[in-house]
Amino acid sequence: MRLSKIVTRTGDDGTTGLADGTRLSKHDKRIIAMGDVDELNSQIGLLLSETCPGNIRDELLRIQHDLFDLGAMLAIPGSSLNPESILRLDAVIAQHNAALSPLREFILPGGSRAAALCHVARAVARRSERNMADLAEQDRNAKESLPYLNRLSDLLFVLARRLNAEAGVTENFWRGPAGQ
Repeated sequence: MRLSKIVTRTGDDGTTGLADGTRLSKHDKRIIAMGDVDELNSQIGLLLSETCPGNIRDELLRIQHDLFDLGAMLAIPGSSLNPESILRLDAVIAQHNAALSPLREFILPGGSRAAALCHVARAVARRSERNMADLAEQDRNAKESLPYLNRLSDLLFVLARRLNAEAGVTENFWRGPAGQ
């Protein structure tokens, strides 16, 4: 399907159309979940505007395709996400985490610009997961996508650490209550 007309004015009444023609309120749980996935994809696009090692860049591009698929799944009620994508994230997490020192303290988001953007994307992934869980109470296919968003937020955390390590930036550890 190609979009030849961007301005349709059909959403001016506070509704949005799904791929099957159903119109929903812009504050419907499904539309909120779609918006979160779109925002997450955009945050990853912003991260990709930074210099990233090739293997990280390639994986982030693959994730953008997964997120587009997830958005399509939300726009077409009854469709589902490929479960293989979750297994792929598990493998990528293990690969990148193996190259990092063990984490003994909580770390503060930040470091290099790329790592900081990765942390922002991680926070958006967590919000997306929370809102998808809300939708999952009424939609089985949305429930099946929860592990993907959960793994993705974990991967973005690991990638932020990797990006800092690649840039030679030391992680800042949380000092606990009252800065101890």
